[in-house]
Amino acid sequence: MVEEREAAPHILVVFGALGDLALHKLIPSIYRLHQSQSLGPNSVLLGIDTDETLDDDAYRDRVLSASPDEGGGFSVWCRACIHYQPLAKSGQDAGRLEHRVVTLEKEHSLPGNRVYYLAVPLSAVDSIVTSLAAQGLHESPGWTRLVLEKPFGYDLESARELNGLLHRHFLEEQVFRIDHYLGKETVQNVLALRFANTLFEHLWNREHVESVELTAAETIGVGRRAQYYERSGALRDMIQNHLTQVMTLIGMEAPESLDERSLRHSRLEFLQQVRPVTLGGVVFGQYDAGGIDGGGVAAYVEEEGVKPESRTPTYAAVRLEVDNDRWAGVPFFLRAGKRLRCRHTHIAIRFHSVETSTFRPYERSCGLQPNLLFITLQPDEGFDLRFQVKEPGAGYVLSTQRFRFRYGDVFGPLADAYETLLRDVVLGDRAHFVCDTEIEAAWNIYQPLLKETIVPHRYVAGSWGPPEAELLGAQWVDPEGFHP
Repeated sequence: MVEEREAAPHILVVFGALGDLALHKLIPSIYRLHQSQSLGPNSVLLGIDTDETLDDDAYRDRVLSASPDEGGGFSVWCRACIHYQPLAKSGQDAGRLEHRVVTLEKEHSLPGNRVYYLAVPLSAVDSIVTSLAAQGLHESPGWTRLVLEKPFGYDLESARELNGLLHRHFLEEQVFRIDHYLGKETVQNVLALRFANTLFEHLWNREHVESVELTAAETIGVGRRAQYYERSGALRDMIQNHLTQVMTLIGMEAPESLDERSLRHSRLEFLQQVRPVTLGGVVFGQYDAGGIDGGGVAAYVEEEGVKPESRTPTYAAVRLEVDNDRWAGVPFFLRAGKRLRCRHTHIAIRFHSVETSTFRPYERSCGLQPNLLFITLQPDEGFDLRFQVKEPGAGYVLSTQRFRFRYGDVFGPLADAYETLLRDVVLGDRAHFVCDTEIEAAWNIYQPLLKETIVPHRYVAGSWGPPEAELLGAQWVDPEGFHP
């Protein structure tokens, strides 16, 4: 439920204020919200990190150097609205945070509305949440909201422990678990595509759909995230959260409305109907040396911070089955990987081939292909619908053509997902955030795999992953065929 129709003045406290996420994503998004007057008057940002050599001005300089392309107004906003508070790693001086928050609220005439954004590793969440509660900062004269980034645990047990920690100090309605994929306009548009168009919703079931594919392909390697990635791998990093949450929007039943309660009910109901995946329904891979965009790249085990004997999967593909009337017998294929051929995230809805058709006898000569709805989430957001037409001339030779829609052609550049979700946080709208029960239901799907030690197949960097992924039965769609 949306608590306010307009953003109320507030203080946004960002833990991990020197990290890449804060400097390159959160703060530029907050500035753009400020420009569009979506933040609430007099709102300020307080960055929290462990570097005690920085003061307000030094931190502002760091912010400005991290986002040099935001324009002159960005500098003015930084100098007026951004502050910094160092805290020792031990947390022994945590009382300084309470004093600084209260002081800034008085200086800027703020009513006590507070957002705490934890842009920190999971290992730091316990101490921060406990410290906030110990200082009484989990309550305020106005409203208080806590924002968390993934991972929300590393398995079902740790996810339950994390939820228990949060619930000891905050109400569930105060907690905003960000999955930035749910903030993408193209992901949210799945609801409009399905439920505002009779054409699609009528066909959105096992009678017409043969399979559903979700792919998140990256060309980058592990980069500087080896310490995190060695513990997570592709399944935890991308599939259990991002792709699974997108899958819920594809598979769920129509919600009664677009409010938080209705959307969460429909998403949770679908997640609970997804059968836990077995070893026969997964393929793991790890990239070897190869070529990306014309340049050579090293193997995963040669990356900085990665052990030579590492078995961490950089690619995962799973086949999921759903136990309900709408999707019984329709496989959902999810795959994600690093160092793949191109950067692309998409959904492919493959419809059944024509069974009884005037053109069936001409299949070999006319090139009959099934209809395919191809939804591009990034880059070049939009969708394509593949269909058949007769080529001019004698005989029946069919040609595959496309209806094509691109967001940028109609609406211009889209807002960053963080901008969308931060606005929702300030408004108190949790409809596009993941609740505690959804988190646990998603982990339950993959829990059987987390108990196994599986040697990943090798694949060449710059390919589409290990050939063994074909054994899952997917007809993986090559996005380059839709983006010539």
